Amino acid sequence: MPRRARVFSRSGYMHIIIRGVGRQILFEDNCDYRRFLATLERYCLETGVKICAYCLMENHVHLLVWDHKTSISLLMKKVGVSYSRYYNRKYERTGHLLQDRYLSEIIEGNRNFLMVFRYILRNPQKAGICKASEYPWSSYALYEKPLAFMELSQIRELLGDQKNYEEFINETADDRFMEYETHYYDDKWAQEILYQCLNIKSGTTLQTYDRKERNVAIRLLKSNGLTNRQIERLTGISRNIVQRA
Repeated sequence: MPRRARVFSRSGYMHIIIRGVGRQILFEDNCDYRRFLATLERYCLETGVKICAYCLMENHVHLLVWDHKTSISLLMKKVGVSYSRYYNRKYERTGHLLQDRYLSEIIEGNRNFLMVFRYILRNPQKAGICKASEYPWSSYALYEKPLAFMELSQIRELLGDQKNYEEFINETADDRFMEYETHYYDDKWAQEILYQCLNIKSGTTLQTYDRKERNVAIRLLKSNGLTNRQIERLTGISRNIVQRA
């Protein structure tokens, strides 16, 4: 089945996750982290995509981006090609470094925006590495002085000063919904995404796909924000199959 076009957020905000292929480590030393950030800055300025929050982990990257020109795919391609070339040359390796298709989740509404923002910055804390405020490879310390490729006007309007920002990030939060399972929009919204992603009016059409095509379609729906339960309801495909896909 041919790859379907991504669905972009009406608000312009998206949560992007980049992973190393096969859990490949992306950053071996501090120079690698700095190189990735320099690459990200270069191509953000070139494409016009703005970063609201970032966190670079050992084998994956979280980005909260704002894009008014649907240039995210172009940005991800440029960053991926440039950083992969640098990494392969430095470590004398060949082949793909990043997963072929990055994960993306549309963000609509202030609550979702705030939760994604906090989730990204709390990633090191959640992983047991250190407090969010102590992690050097996230945008935590840039709230009051964002870099040229960043856009924090929306989050600052919602949170206010530095004190409120720190209190919000440090609140005990249940981020389980960020695992693409309990995050929820109603089924009318889900039906619209189904049509936009797969160009089908009824989810039960997936039952006619062969196994490979069906699993690709399910993963695409998940990456655009549908929960396992919504996919099960709309397609009639058992939840076990949806989860495994």
